[in-house]
Amino acid sequence: MAISFQNALGIHDSALRIRAQRAEVIAENLANADTPNYKARDLDFQSMLQNQQQLQNRGLEMNVSNDGHRPGGATLFSEEELMYRNPLAPSVDGNTVEAHVEHAKYMENSLAFQSSFTFLNSKFKGLMTAIRGE
Repeated sequence: MAISFQNALGIHDSALRIRAQRAEVIAENLANADTPNYKARDLDFQSMLQNQQQLQNRGLEMNVSNDGHRPGGATLFSEEELMYRNPLAPSVDGNTVEAHVEHAKYMENSLAFQSSFTFLNSKFKGLMTAIRGE
């Protein structure tokens, strides 16, 4: 009897990947805190997760125009899906990164990432217990 990881893990593996990519976006904001005219961006986690659920339910389908193209991609989102953050107090140089807001969002995302990781870890431990027959 084969184990279906999709059924066993549900959407939690997608949530972990989205959280990791959101951390990259927020880190990019923090790295550009002093760049004139840089606009802070973020992901809408809920809509990204819903999109991933829909993709999992219908299967991943991708059209390629050349046999040399590889299926899939490194990111779960496109540049168009990144949203701009509205600053509480815009700076004079046009930069919309507010370090305290970005740090708070990063920590919130880190805690959610750790929670998802802990949940997935417990799922894998349960699967290993089932495989061993303990």
